[in-house]
Order: sequence, then C-alpha cells, then structure tokens
Amino acid sequence: MTRRPLTIAAALIALPVLGLAIWIGISTLLTEREIAGRVASVRQIAKDYGPVAVKADAFADLPAPVQRYLRFAVPELSAPYSFVHVAERGDFRRPLMEAFEPTRASQNIAVATPALMFDATTPMMKVLWARPYDYFADGKMVMRAKIASTLTVVDERESEVLNRISLRRWLLESPLFPMALLPGGPVSWEPIDAHHARATVSAFGLEASMVAQFREDGSLESFLAEEDGDLNTPYHGSGEYSWRGDYREVQGMMIPHSFITARAAGGKTFPFWQGEVTEIAFE
Repeated sequence: MTRRPLTIAAALIALPVLGLAIWIGISTLLTEREIAGRVASVRQIAKDYGPVAVKADAFADLPAPVQRYLRFAVPELSAPYSFVHVAERGDFRRPLMEAFEPTRASQNIAVATPALMFDATTPMMKVLWARPYDYFADGKMVMRAKIASTLTVVDERESEVLNRISLRRWLLESPLFPMALLPGGPVSWEPIDAHHARATVSAFGLEASMVAQFREDGSLESFLAEEDGDLNTPYHGSGEYSWRGDYREVQGMMIPHSFITARAAGGKTFPFWQGEVTEIAFE
C-alpha cells in the first residue's frame, strides 16, 4: 500500500529536477552558440582588416623605451597575422566580492583594429558556475554574465563610458599581440621618461590611454590607467592595471605568459584576474 504513494512522491520530486536540468541544458547550448557567434564575428573582422600595415619609416620617431620593447617583442618589426586566440587559466574574483575562484578563459582578438571577445567559466558555490563574456566590435560593447549559463545577472549594453572601457581593454591586452603596437596600427605613443610612455588607441571616434612601464630587458611590464576606476560597479570592465611576465617566444614574437589584471584607485591596485596563458596561436 505504501509503494504507490512513494512512487508518486518520487515522481513529483523528479519532474521539477528533470525540467530544471532540461532548461539549463538548452540554455547552455544557446549561450555557447551565442559565444561562438561572437567569436566568429571577431574572426571575420580580423580577416577584413588584415595585418597591421607597418610604417617602418616612423619607427625612429617612437619613444626610446617603446623602440626597445618592439625590437624585443617583434624582432622583424612586422608580423603577417591579423587574429590571435588565447586560452588562459588562473583565479578570478567576481565584482564586489573578495574570494577568488579557479577560472578558465579564452580571448579572440583582432590585431589591426580594436575588436575582441573574452569569455570565461568560473565556479560558484561548488555546484553552480558563472559564464561571463565581454564583446567589443565596431566601437560597441556587449557585456553579459549568466549563472549556470542560464540566469542572466549582468547585461550591459553600449554606452560612451563602456565603449571607451572596452577600447581600453583591447589596449590593455595588446602585449599578447605586440604587432598591433607598431607604427601603422591604431596605437600612438608619447614619451614620458626612460622607462615609461603613454599609449593611446584611437578608433570609432573614441580614444583610450594607458601608461606603459618597461623593464631594462625591453619587455613591457605593466599598463596603468591615469584615472581612478569606480570600484563599485557591478562589472570589472577592462580594469585599470595589468602586469605581464614570463615572456616566451611564440611564432617569432616574445609574448607574456603570466598576468595580473586589477582595478585601481587611490594609488592602490585590487587584482581580480591572475594566472597564465596556456595556449596562444596567431592567424
């Protein structure tokens, strides 16, 4: 007499769980399709623009530390690549949180024009995960984050402020594709001193600048924004500071394989993404 009620009770419990699993499964499929579409868009933009048309005769006009860096990073002072794919792993701190969680991410970036797609997966509460992505192309950004690839918790659309932040994001990531920093690309340089120079990327009627610091060996150590960030936003955006290390040769260029990305305000930095490059390939 008790088996049937127990069976019914078990079914009543199982059906919502099954429905939830199906919902998450379909949502995950749609989210991954959305991300793949954004990556394909960046790849097509990169193909349309091609590699940077380097102006070799303008090299001598660059600040001295920038010349050292580019000779270090791009020895041939040219590279026939228009697109880069990067895979990364490390620890990520979600906005307005303190704890770091192990995270894997990928970036797909156009070299000759500011366009990029960043996506990541980071665990939450052991059984859930967050799936954020930042997309920037044609001067417009989209920023999303979904819990379990299903429940949208961040959905930021283009605005002048966010578009400029995304433009700065492309500049902040540029040590991963240093040929973009050669004369002829969208970045211009201003001298500061023997170890610093100001980089400004201009595109789509927008500008974003950061101060680069260079090591004695010629490598680029860090980028720092000259204005404080708003640490209370529900997103990190580009951050205001990045550090690079562990340079290795990749396809004839010297590319950093360790990184720290941070918010910055009041003369202090607050890391939110730190780790290593696990794969990088240029096309």
